[in-house]
Amino acid sequence: MASRVCYHCKQQVEAGEAHDCWTTTETALTRDLSEDLQDAWQRLREEALALGEQRVYASHNSIMFSRTACYCFVRPKKQFLEVCLFLGRTVAGPAVRRSAPASKTKIVHTLHVRHRDEIEAPITDWLREAYEHGGPKPAAKKSGATETAIDKTVVKTTRAKKTVAKTRRAKTGRS
Repeated sequence: MASRVCYHCKQQVEAGEAHDCWTTTETALTRDLSEDLQDAWQRLREEALALGEQRVYASHNSIMFSRTACYCFVRPKKQFLEVCLFLGRTVAGPAVRRSAPASKTKIVHTLHVRHRDEIEAPITDWLREAYEHGGPKPAAKKSGATETAIDKTVVKTTRAKKTVAKTRRAKTGRS
């Protein structure tokens, strides 16, 4: 019988066999963790859920915490939990392994958690900040500043179009 290798998980899949390597659960991702890491995961999950309404779901190798956008995710590893928080500013501390821009407004901070006792301030404070930063944005108020910014953009676009038109006329020899 013919078989193929799954592009994503590299497993051998027999022809006609149902295969969905993207289907995963929190339980499947945390099943093989040590007792200390299990406790740390439970504490982290409790802290995140206590913040308010959100969606928690497993995606490939991560467990995601999301409001309107993902504000935190956890990758369970053999020796630690890799926690990634999306904040609006850069923070420093012994728990922060690395930080990098994730978008124009968010910076991802990577932390390694090995024990339940590590899930306390400042990590819980950062988690709350990420939760608040990842929620719905307040409706923008119309102000003169916003309208001025829009007007400036229109002026810049108009200038750019005129410059392009002049360049084309110069190249073709028309005036």
